[in-house]
Amino acid sequence: MTSSTPALRAAVLRPSDLPNHDRGGGASTIALVGPSCGASSFINGITSFAPGTKIPFHSHNCEESVMLLAGDAMLDIEGQESVRLQPLDTTWLPPNLPHRFRNLSDTEPMKILWIYARVDATRTLQETGQTNFVSAEHGKKS
Repeated sequence: MTSSTPALRAAVLRPSDLPNHDRGGGASTIALVGPSCGASSFINGITSFAPGTKIPFHSHNCEESVMLLAGDAMLDIEGQESVRLQPLDTTWLPPNLPHRFRNLSDTEPMKILWIYARVDATRTLQETGQTNFVSAEHGKKS
């Protein structure tokens, strides 16, 4: 390592100490690993869904993996049969595949851990074609 290369340090991120960003429509996100802690090839975070919340169909410019942490969820994928998820079920989605997650409960929250395979991951809304950086959902620019 040269003297001009800063040493990277491991990080422990505590969601209870991080800001929770309201995304509207009953969803809120806590950004976890990203460039701010040294990540250069992926980002992740936790999104909570209020009872009955569903996010719109969208796609990303990279691979995505989602683990259901808590709750009763449905994964809807364009052109495929919907899949009901149980806690700890983990998904893998290829780039540019429209999908969405829904909280099936009218009384209990739902929570997912998401991982995108790029620090500059984008979300494109199927209905409008609008594309934004995922990091913009939590007050950060890529």
